[in-house]
Parts: sequence; structure tokens; C-alpha cells
Amino acid sequence: MSRVSATERFDVIILGSGAGGGTMAHALAATGARILLVERGEAVPREAENWDPASVWRDLRYRTRETWVDQAGAGFLPYTHYCVGGNTKFWGSVLIRLRREDFGVLRHVDGESPAWPIDYDTLAPYYDRAEVLYGVRGEAGADPTEPPRGPFPHAPVPHAPMMQAIVNDLRAQGLRPFHLPIGVLEPGADGGCVLCNTCNSFPCRLGAKSDAEVCAVIPATAFPNVTLWTGALARRLLTNPAGTRVEAVEIERAGAVVRVEAPTIVVACGAVNSAALLLRSATDRHPRGLANSSDLVGRRYMAHLATMMQGFHPFRRNDTMFQKTVALNDFYFEGPDTPFPLGHVQSQGRTHGIMAKAVGDTIIPGIPLSAYDAWVARGVDWLAMSEDLPHPENRVTLAPDGRIRLEYQPNNLRAHDLLVTETTRMLKRLGFWKVMRHSHKAKNTTHQCGTCCFGTDPAVSVLDPFCRTHDVENLFVVDASFFPSSAAVNPGLTIIAQALRVADHIRATAL
Repeated sequence: MSRVSATERFDVIILGSGAGGGTMAHALAATGARILLVERGEAVPREAENWDPASVWRDLRYRTRETWVDQAGAGFLPYTHYCVGGNTKFWGSVLIRLRREDFGVLRHVDGESPAWPIDYDTLAPYYDRAEVLYGVRGEAGADPTEPPRGPFPHAPVPHAPMMQAIVNDLRAQGLRPFHLPIGVLEPGADGGCVLCNTCNSFPCRLGAKSDAEVCAVIPATAFPNVTLWTGALARRLLTNPAGTRVEAVEIERAGAVVRVEAPTIVVACGAVNSAALLLRSATDRHPRGLANSSDLVGRRYMAHLATMMQGFHPFRRNDTMFQKTVALNDFYFEGPDTPFPLGHVQSQGRTHGIMAKAVGDTIIPGIPLSAYDAWVARGVDWLAMSEDLPHPENRVTLAPDGRIRLEYQPNNLRAHDLLVTETTRMLKRLGFWKVMRHSHKAKNTTHQCGTCCFGTDPAVSVLDPFCRTHDVENLFVVDASFFPSSAAVNPGLTIIAQALRVADHIRATAL
């Protein structure tokens, strides 16, 4: 590979175009600063395959073919996507706030969830802005665990008839279901969301899902001072001789390696890849990896304990197209028989037969697709999600061949087992004959967070409360790496809100 001798220069370099990086580019675009947004993948084309379950789930048309290795050294294919908008292109667009209590210390049955260096009130105005930017739809005041807040920018997506009947039955059980806050754009309008059954884990062929490309990157790149490079991989961060500042980023692009300089560097590659980039950027001044004097870069990896559940009834056909509108936090802070938190429950996008077969073939191969199609047509899909607690030995490192190594064992398992038990009881009381369950367990790479946690003490954190590294003065990490704890709700809105807060800080101090 040839090396380009010329050096490119910008005012800000942002690595990654997902919820953190895409939002950061949008927030800084109007400053007039020369911004380079770097994405290792390409834009996902709008094509028929966007909504084809076989293309997405069997053929893995959009998923990375890069392999990572686990703690035993075995390779595996992570659930991750390199593209403009990052993994937000494939999220279910649940955009929910952490609870106020999530920012403080919480005792769990298997350990302790640590406090954040900021509180809910610090982030609340940025949550407001994030909801506007990403067009969130919800109903304020319906969730009993929600802090006081103003109205959502948009009314919630109405429940489909079957889901409304389930909501009524849940209330009859004494539970308090509420509208799941989601980001879909102009449902029912010309060119808007059609409330299809291919939202969760599919890219939107209409561009009507609130992902980072649609809501942030496309508007940002309309500014002449914002440049987007795709197919561009950040290999290393290059520091000055003292190791106190990043001078440049080494970027592999179009068959060459380019040196790109800027006085402000923002890393937003995702919790795993951001940690890997810092580790690859080790120097004599930073022998354990850049900004890693605490030895916490890559450590404390968290991914929610998440079990996909489906209530099945052989004589109830589910013709609902868009069923991802219901959530429950009745067990968020305590269970029926325990004072400890259990977690969050939400309805999910429809499972397609080919998706169920992809899982089923790993258990009992050879069952025909038609059987799975008949099964999922009579099911309603749910997700039970519990907090994963930070542990220093759950970590990202680099294998000898340079591949990402993920050493991870889920914890807080007793709480999650109780949540799954309560959710199963709930579904059985709704009349479902059978409840199916599936979890990725130690191979879970969704909702990844925690690998560069923020805090006030450089000895026990990587980043300060504005996500600037303690060790390198012009380097920020703005994705879910900064989470000290995972809470038990989707992390997307919190990443977006913190990116907006950090952008304000950069605008005030560096531009």
C-alpha cells in the first residue's frame, strides 16, 4: 500500500458517523469550522434488499464480515455494521432516556452499578434537544419511572389493534405499560414511515427511520465546511513527541495511507472499535495504549443482558405489521419478590421466519422454513433487558494478529433470570401457550458500552465529564464508551444527548 506524502488539514476530525459522531458533526456544522467526518464503510444503498429478511439475515448483506476473537481465541462474527450512520441504520430506533436513578449508585442482586460524574438534570436539556433532532415519538407522564419532563416532540405511534388489546390486558394484570419512545419520521405522510414489519435490524428503504445518517449526517454535509470521507479506516492516532496532544490521524483510504491533522480529534467508532483504536495507537509515552494511564481503556465492557422472547398461540394469527410500541418498567427498580432492580421490557419488531430459522438451525438443524413462517405468524415478540454491571476483566484487547479480542462474561444473571421469569408469567397470563427465548450471551455486541468510562479522577476513568481524555488534551471519545454503567434501557438517546453536550463544550473552548 502506497503512502501519500501530502498532509490534509482540518479544524475537527470526527471518526465514526453513528449516533455519537454523526450527531457531533451536525452540532458543529454551523460553526464554520472545517470538519472531516470519517466513516470506514459506505452509505447503505436504498434498494429492495433493505426489506428482504433473507438478504439481511441469511445472506448478511450489510453486516461486517470482519471476525473478532473471544477469550478462547475462537473467531466469531460480531453483530455490527460499518456504514454511514453506523449501527443506527439497523437499530429499532428506540430512543429512551435513562432514569434519574441510573445516574447514581444502584445496588443490584449481584453487585453495584456505579454513579456517573453528571446527574440527570445536567443531561435533561440535551435529552430535549436529542428528541427534537431525532424526531422522537412518545407520551410524557405514562412511564411511572420517568422523571418530570415536558412533552415529547411528537405524539406516540398508536398501538395496532392486537397491541392495544395486549396493553388493556396488561393493565388488568396491574401493570403500567406505556408507549415505547421511538424515532420514526412522519408516519402516514407521503414519503414518511409506513410502519412496516422490517424496522428492527433492517435499514429503511424510505429513509424514514430516525437514524444518524438521515437525522444528522445528511443535514451536516449540506454545509460546505463539512467533508465526509467514506471507505476510510482510521488506523492510528499520532501524537506529538511529549504525548500530550494528537497531531494527526493515520487514515487508510483508496489504497493509500493519508496523514490528516486537526487541533481537535473526536473518536466515535463504537465502544469496541474506539477502544481498539486507542490500543493500536500505543507509543513510548503511552505504552499501554493512548490515553490509558488508568489501564481502563477496553476494560469494563458492558452489553445488556437481553433475551428475545416470543409469546406463541396456535390459534391466534398475528397480522400486526408494526408492533414495537409497548414498554414496561414495572420491574425496573425492584421485582415482585426482591428489592433489587430487574430491568426493562419492550415489544419488538416482527420476527420473520428466516430470522427464526437462523437461530433455530444452531439448535436443531433441518427444520423447514415453512414451519418457522407458520410459527412466527402466531407469535408476538418481546425483549427483556437487564443491566450489565461493569467488570474490569470484561474487556477489549488486540489479538496477536491485530484482530479485536472480546473477553466477556455476562453478570447480574440472577436479576435477568428473574426478569425473564416475570415476563414469561406476564405472557402466559395474556393467554400465550408457549414462550420462546433466545439470548446472545457472551457473544452479545449490541448496546456495547463502557470501554472508556468518564469520571473526575484520572486514576479510575479514561475521560473527563465532557468526554475529553484525561491524558491527551485535544482528544475526545463520544460514543457509548463513556458509560460508567449500562442502565437497562437502550443507550442511543443518551449517546446523542452527550454528543450534543460535548459539542457545546468544544464550540465554547476549542473553536
